[in-house]
Amino acid sequence: MPELPEVETVRRGLAPALVGRRIKRAQTKRADLRFPFPERFAKRLSGRRVDALERRAKYLLAHLDDGNVWVTHLGMTGRWSILGAKKQPGDFYYAEPTNPTHTHVVLEMEEGARLEFNDPRRFGYMDLIAEGELESHPFFKAMGPEPLGNHFHMPYFKKALAGKKTSIKAALLDQRVVAGLGNIYVVEALHRAGIAPTKEAGRIAAQRLEKLYHAIRAVLEEAIEAGGSTLSDYAQVDGAQGGFQHRFRVYDQEGQPCTTPNCTGVIIRATHSGRSSFWCPRCQR
Repeated sequence: MPELPEVETVRRGLAPALVGRRIKRAQTKRADLRFPFPERFAKRLSGRRVDALERRAKYLLAHLDDGNVWVTHLGMTGRWSILGAKKQPGDFYYAEPTNPTHTHVVLEMEEGARLEFNDPRRFGYMDLIAEGELESHPFFKAMGPEPLGNHFHMPYFKKALAGKKTSIKAALLDQRVVAGLGNIYVVEALHRAGIAPTKEAGRIAAQRLEKLYHAIRAVLEEAIEAGGSTLSDYAQVDGAQGGFQHRFRVYDQEGQPCTTPNCTGVIIRATHSGRSSFWCPRCQR
């Protein structure tokens, strides 16, 4: 599933084709993705200018000139393509090649660009939400701060985890605690901080918690700079971006030696709450 850095990569890739430009014609090729499209969705997009393209957690937010926000969630397999572009706006780790039969949304821009949304499993979804109702919408109203934003700071982080008996990994994946963190980057940040994913969140000492805070931000910043964790050698996608998967220290590294200096541990894997955890039992405690 695309995580925060991958969605940010997609946002940056789409921005030149969308921001300040008008959608000449929108087309949906089915009635729904994970959820039904909003009523008259394609018609309401057609003719609209995109004034800004933002990201909130794992959502793309296209602010339109009529006061609505076009919200897109990529789900597990959703991908945008810009036809004719040398570089596409991001693939992601374990992504599958695109198949035209799974192209469900098409945008024709006034300047001639054509954008296609492809989603084989159809776990992605789209909506149109009035600008003033965005923060109170069920998608966003209980969402925590952005991990790279000013509202995610040590006093908040300490308070958010205080007294929590759940594992630190589960706490970090809780979008009410911090928005947009996903499995890959939580696993990587915990390894850098030397904290086991099973550690009780409310029992982490302040000094170790501060190390984790900085590790979260560092991992995300590095991943965004690398274009996310994407596949760079797909024959089916021209110029796919991203390379953070080549920097994984623990994710998908089961059986490999730990990369922490002076550590002789070996990376192990276990399943927690249906998600794979990778960590070094020697240096992560």
